[in-house]
Amino acid sequence: MSGFFRRPLLATEHTKFDTGAETVALELAQRIKSPLAVVLPLQSNSEYEALMPQIAAREEHNAAFKITQLRALASAAGVELDLHLRRGEEPYREIVKEAGERGSDLIVIRRIGERSFLAKLLVGEMVRKVVAHARCPVLIVDQGSRLFGQRVLVAAEPGALGLRLVGTAASLAAQHDLPLHVVCVAPEDAQRQPAEAFLAKALYLSTQQGASAQTEARVGKPATEILESAKQCGADLIVIGSRGDGRIGRAFVGGVTQKIMGLSATLVLVVHPEGASKQAGP
Repeated sequence: MSGFFRRPLLATEHTKFDTGAETVALELAQRIKSPLAVVLPLQSNSEYEALMPQIAAREEHNAAFKITQLRALASAAGVELDLHLRRGEEPYREIVKEAGERGSDLIVIRRIGERSFLAKLLVGEMVRKVVAHARCPVLIVDQGSRLFGQRVLVAAEPGALGLRLVGTAASLAAQHDLPLHVVCVAPEDAQRQPAEAFLAKALYLSTQQGASAQTEARVGKPATEILESAKQCGADLIVIGSRGDGRIGRAFVGGVTQKIMGLSATLVLVVHPEGASKQAGP
């Protein structure tokens, strides 16, 4: 099977917060019948560890134990692992570097970790930085989640970047033989017409990509309307851009994406719109 997510990378610290991401990544590897690349970032500080070598030794021991557990999980799932342990002062940098060096087309990562807090909208600091710096799409997974298999929802705004994002989601939905729901949110009624005109183009593009699609125009606060739309249509994957082109109130620049990442009850795939067209092959 060609198409999306042929080279996924699981980023995990193998804590209780990572269980969903690990499950989804293993299920994805099973679905595409491919080995799974894994990066285990180990936060380290060479100067501090030189002064306190016993702490470094303990961290190495813990990492070795985690690697053994991860290999056991993969073996039980019938998946071959290609696992790298990377040390660095900032774990997100090691994850992004690993993805770049491997040419990964997807990073699978948890939504929240032990060091996260409510002010970040329940999105871990490491996750936010990975999303900001990764050159490939990032799939954000909550604890207890499973791989998507019901419906894909893509939230896009009018403009070229929005159409690229729709093309990406349509190709993904077609590859996995899933229905696609395209939603465009206008902040007020006066802007509904541009949203509906955009959706007509989005429907045509989705059909060209081989997806069975329906569209929906909504009016209101973007994050609220997107989440409600996903709930009502039964989507178990939301595709959203990391930012938008600003034609409708700059609705998708940063803040909306963070809210979707933090508040969604489903998997969230964050795509950099500038690179979406490269992903959107039939």
